[in-house]
Amino acid sequence: MIESGRLRLRRSHGLGKVVRLSPVILTVVIASLAYATPPEVAFSRLLPAAPALAAAMWPVLPTVLLGTVCLFLMIGLSLVFPGLGTWWTAAGIVAVTVAAAYGSHVRLQRERTLFQVRLVADAAQQVVLSPIPRRFGSVEIESLYLAAAAEARIGGDFYEVVDTRYGVRLLIGDVRGKGLPAVGAAAAIVNAFREAAYGEADMVAVARRLDASSTRYNASFPPEGSMERFATALLVEIPHGGGRIEILNCGHPPPLLLNRREFRVLEPTSPSPLLNLADLIGDHYHVDTFDFAPGDLLLLYTDGIAEARARDGEFFPLAAWMRGQPPTPPHELLAALHRDLLHYSKGRLDDDIAALAVRLREPRGMESG
Repeated sequence: MIESGRLRLRRSHGLGKVVRLSPVILTVVIASLAYATPPEVAFSRLLPAAPALAAAMWPVLPTVLLGTVCLFLMIGLSLVFPGLGTWWTAAGIVAVTVAAAYGSHVRLQRERTLFQVRLVADAAQQVVLSPIPRRFGSVEIESLYLAAAAEARIGGDFYEVVDTRYGVRLLIGDVRGKGLPAVGAAAAIVNAFREAAYGEADMVAVARRLDASSTRYNASFPPEGSMERFATALLVEIPHGGGRIEILNCGHPPPLLLNRREFRVLEPTSPSPLLNLADLIGDHYHVDTFDFAPGDLLLLYTDGIAEARARDGEFFPLAAWMRGQPPTPPHELLAALHRDLLHYSKGRLDDDIAALAVRLREPRGMESG
């Protein structure tokens, strides 16, 4: 699931309707005060505020109509209270209405442009974050993506899962940077994984192909400035028979494993180079093997989760949070993570996040949850 990380406060339909009608309400209030108070108070001079407010939420024609109504109201008030300075206020209403109509036109154009940009961004993100089946044989998988900015909804986090003859293979990672260049780099890595995962028996060979693809992309589309564009990545292989998992960690946050007996952070025994940096620091890759029994729950995540902050600057206590979770299906674990992350950060995430939750199903007759 792909969602915005901004906490959205759901307003009632009635409140939204009141907000949309606020320019009309403001007009009625100003006209009523102008009629009910002495002429020297001159509430009528506030009438230009109504079309100015309308420009922020209404199309051009309703904004102009409201300005026309305000103009006629001013003329009517001048008949009741001579000496209000009608022509000065009327000129102000006309000038503000013209400016408000233009402002409304510009706002609508920008909203249409932003809508098109969002469509392109979502399409580009879907290339990297394609839908994942929730089950591969006995392996259950659920995915989560949260964008830090509702306006952008696009970043360099990526994941993929494929079922091969060698087992179920998973990839999760994070490209340094934001926007379409980061998505392009992520797409190059994901596309290379989709090919290499099927053709390479050894995960080290898969990692080398990912690094080569990342290097080629960055050579063709170099990043701006002097900083190198690199990516962290985590490769996981779950044999079809279960019992163990193999993990190759290229500088990525270590996955978390939860079972009925214990909680473990699956740290690599030897680091592997980040993608696009193998030529600089060497291409010595290392694969670790861990037990993975039926009912065990594995969480793969990007650093945006561990680095989510509360208002006081404290990081989200992911390990402690995971340790306190009951054995649960992957979709329930990520639903709880989604909820608690937004609650902890008060709905404001500083970085995009992606996560995969994986569980090996119990043998038939022993399943729970």
